[in-house]
Amino acid sequence: MVPDSRIPAAILCMLCASAVPSKPALAAEDLTVLKPDANGVPPGEQLTQWLKREFYRLVDARSAAFETMIKSEAAGRKWQADRRAFFLDRIGGLPKRTPLNPQIVGKLQGDGYRVEKILLETRPHFHLTANLYLPDSPAPWPAVLVPCGHSHDGKAVAQYQRASILLAKHGMAAICYDPVGQGERYQMLDLAHERTSFDDAAHVPVPHPNVRFLCTTEHTMMNLGSALVGANTAQFRVWDGMRVIDYLQTRDDILPDKIGCTGNSGGGTETAYLMALDDRIVAAAPGCYLTTFRALIDTKGPQDGEQNIFGQIAFGMDEADYCIMRAPKPTLIIAGTRDATFDFNGTWGLFKDVKRFYSRLGRTDAVDINAPDAPHGFTLQQREAVASWMHRWLLGKEKLVREVDSLPDSFNDEQLREWNQPDWTQDQLQCSPAGQVLLMEGEHSVFQINADTAAVLRKSRAPEWKALSEAEKRAMIRDTIGSPGDETLSNPRPNRVGSVTRQGYVIEKLTLEVEPGLVLPALAFVPDHPAGTATLYLHGSSMTADAAPGNPIEALVKAGQVVLAAELRGIGETETGHGKNEFGKGRFGPDNLDILTAYLMGKSYVGMRTGDAQRWARVLSNWEPRPNALHLVAIGEAAIPALHAAALDAGRFESVSIRGMLPDWESLVGAGETHDQAVNIVHGVLRHYDLPDLVPLAGGDQVTIEQPISPLGTPIP
Repeated sequence: MVPDSRIPAAILCMLCASAVPSKPALAAEDLTVLKPDANGVPPGEQLTQWLKREFYRLVDARSAAFETMIKSEAAGRKWQADRRAFFLDRIGGLPKRTPLNPQIVGKLQGDGYRVEKILLETRPHFHLTANLYLPDSPAPWPAVLVPCGHSHDGKAVAQYQRASILLAKHGMAAICYDPVGQGERYQMLDLAHERTSFDDAAHVPVPHPNVRFLCTTEHTMMNLGSALVGANTAQFRVWDGMRVIDYLQTRDDILPDKIGCTGNSGGGTETAYLMALDDRIVAAAPGCYLTTFRALIDTKGPQDGEQNIFGQIAFGMDEADYCIMRAPKPTLIIAGTRDATFDFNGTWGLFKDVKRFYSRLGRTDAVDINAPDAPHGFTLQQREAVASWMHRWLLGKEKLVREVDSLPDSFNDEQLREWNQPDWTQDQLQCSPAGQVLLMEGEHSVFQINADTAAVLRKSRAPEWKALSEAEKRAMIRDTIGSPGDETLSNPRPNRVGSVTRQGYVIEKLTLEVEPGLVLPALAFVPDHPAGTATLYLHGSSMTADAAPGNPIEALVKAGQVVLAAELRGIGETETGHGKNEFGKGRFGPDNLDILTAYLMGKSYVGMRTGDAQRWARVLSNWEPRPNALHLVAIGEAAIPALHAAALDAGRFESVSIRGMLPDWESLVGAGETHDQAVNIVHGVLRHYDLPDLVPLAGGDQVTIEQPISPLGTPIP
């Protein structure tokens, strides 16, 4: 929208003025509001602690429901079916099967095995690179999928070679393939530059000169766009695995009903997902991944994008359920007791729940755990245990498989690494012509596929949105973002905890409890002679960002307005993530782990912050003396929640001025590289509406949107 005469001139001037750096506040002036809580938790950690308390509550509810469920086999079967349906829905369902167009592009001969280098088209113009390790013994053989963990070189990494070779030498084919964002399947190439190390980890060598970001960064970046269309990076991982099984079952040398799957770390995640969703997997061995979500939250926190399924904790789906969903099929949980990434105490608790479920089905023999005194990784002990497990269930014979003929009485981690020597180089195992599938003519990326999905959704939702009444649109918005209903917002009561006097006005320090145990701060700028109008001022950095003398807020106050400069959760004094070492910090925001924790609970920051903005608007509406007109100003990170608040509170604001906001969510989906956008993600929102659809509900011509930003956070001309 363009400015018009109905927008107060003071607000328009303020927006222009705030484009320049704010003047520093006077040194003697203290505008901080919040203090440590009763337990000594500082303001910058209080949101994290509130999220954890909510998380624990939901985990405890799932545990209580599980205890009821295991008393009956029928209830257990329903538990399995409900979680499988939920899981499929939250990853966005599965695409249609299309021709795989398999190509064997090369062969290698090893000692007691051979390797075929394979290209598969798991979706149109979307290729998978794989190495199929085949025994020298007569065919047909069982086959085991070996999805890679978060290794930058993917299938070329020694531990995955060694696991595949061990299986092949004991009569089982093994297919090790690159996940998206790894090996030969990076999705964010920079063709203008060549590198020897990653942009976000200068000490780590790249697998290809055009690769820019760590695989963990790519996976989470993919998930931002995937989430907006109601899917997850996990969908690409799961579908790849299912299509690999499709391919194996077309081969005469593979036994189609004897399929296994094993993987380590991120490959353990994919194994857990595949074994839960694909009944063709007879035997499974997920490694160095499975723990309880409670243990994960208390240690490392949420991991990569594909390892977080929207709302799964609120629904009652913990990591044990990946095993439970497939019961009573054979499952071996492999874990290192010294795993520093996935807490073993949580793994042990998970195993007990899974064992009890299998017991209800009369198959305690079909589930076990292998837990050597070892660190995180597909170590020698794990590879041997997996090969023995697969031999038992796929070949029907008990066999104690050994990769090393004899072990010393004791050995250390350095010796374990020595047993991780590769047979082949990355170049020898390469499947694509130039070392990256995106360099193949006509190849599509995950970002392109998601952008195509978003375009289809735009066309399909338009008539549905148009057919809704305004009340129905608002109900859909609340539902989608998870914002509170009007009944929980009425009559919020702030506390006045201090004040600062300036010439011509007073700054009152306010606190407001927006959730049990979660308090937000605000500064109310009250002129000595109020003119009757008021502005709710929401800045995405801090309530003090434009609060210094001579800055935009003072200009409004001197014009007689009461200005409530308020903070939304996770902004300013309650911003989280300070001093943490989480992955992607700076690219996904310092509060990335808390955003993912909320995501696991089915909460969006947009939804929670929209509720905060609505509460502050009610505080200002009830100010004494009552304002005769309310205006809304929102800048930066506060912009999207503020626009939602204006759309949901029809007629509350005489004008709405927004600066520094994405023009739409759809532009984020296909952008590839983004900066600090995790906080703006709403799962599945593009199935229902986009940001421009909110403007008419927020007041139409009364809404001014200026200085939009790109997904990288840079101004759009």
